[in-house]
Amino acid sequence: MNCEQANQIDLVDYLHSLGYDPKKIRGEDYWYLSPLRDEKEASFKVNKNKNVWFDHGIGKGGNLVDFATEYYRCDVTEALQKISLFHPQRHHQNVIVKPPFHSSENSLISEAETRETAIKIIAAKKPLADLMLCRYLRQRRIQKSIADEYCHEVLFKVNDKEKEYRAIGFKNNAGGYELRNEYFKGSSSPKYVSYLNNSSNKITVFEGFFDFLSYQTIHENQQQQLTNFLVLNSLSFFERSLLLMEKHQSIHLYLDHDKAGRQCIELAKKISMKYQDESKLYKGYKDLNDWIMNLGREQKQSHSMRRHI
Repeated sequence: MNCEQANQIDLVDYLHSLGYDPKKIRGEDYWYLSPLRDEKEASFKVNKNKNVWFDHGIGKGGNLVDFATEYYRCDVTEALQKISLFHPQRHHQNVIVKPPFHSSENSLISEAETRETAIKIIAAKKPLADLMLCRYLRQRRIQKSIADEYCHEVLFKVNDKEKEYRAIGFKNNAGGYELRNEYFKGSSSPKYVSYLNNSSNKITVFEGFFDFLSYQTIHENQQQQLTNFLVLNSLSFFERSLLLMEKHQSIHLYLDHDKAGRQCIELAKKISMKYQDESKLYKGYKDLNDWIMNLGREQKQSHSMRRHI
């Protein structure tokens, strides 16, 4: 990648990949809390039309390469290497529907209807109150208090149909939701990652939000080491999130035990020794949530067997 190619990358999109979103938008001007220093009032401006930036606090500005040299505190050659890790992705909606086992409010949408779906969010509230959704949490072995902290009960429509549906919603950094209930798996636009910044030099990365909720449930009554969290919501965002992950001193990956998950881990290990594969914790299971779901059942079965000995 040369400078001309790098400077064609959209600055707003690039900042988004680093975890920075505008605090206000005025026409073509996007205002941020400066990524280059600490501040409380947004004074870092990106002009979307010209694709240039200016930091009013330090009196500097320029194109993307100029930003990268300031942000990473490096020369142009190293900045281009960092920028080359950025892989823009198109935002696709991915809706998967399982056939309902019985008729209920949550039994959703025929397969034909989901081919070209447009999910419209009607409302999102806390805490989770719907009995079917609470039952689903219990099935997934997630503490309701954890889900109430990080999730919303979302009311939505599909394809402008009159019928409304409810799901557990996990919000991403672009304002879209990952939506789940017992019979439905989908997402509203825009689809993107969920980044929780706790001002740590450590980051813990999950493929899906139920793995993140499982992690929180496991550590609910334990003193945790401070960490930032990244929920990819789709492995298609893994490469795009490398720059964000690379900002941290240690990177802990809780990805699925499948071909795609292994490929991402192998890629990460080639890039840096900072990446740690934590999937050994749930070896033999699809993912972290699958592990805690079956762990609960195995403990119950083991207890039942001891009672009959």
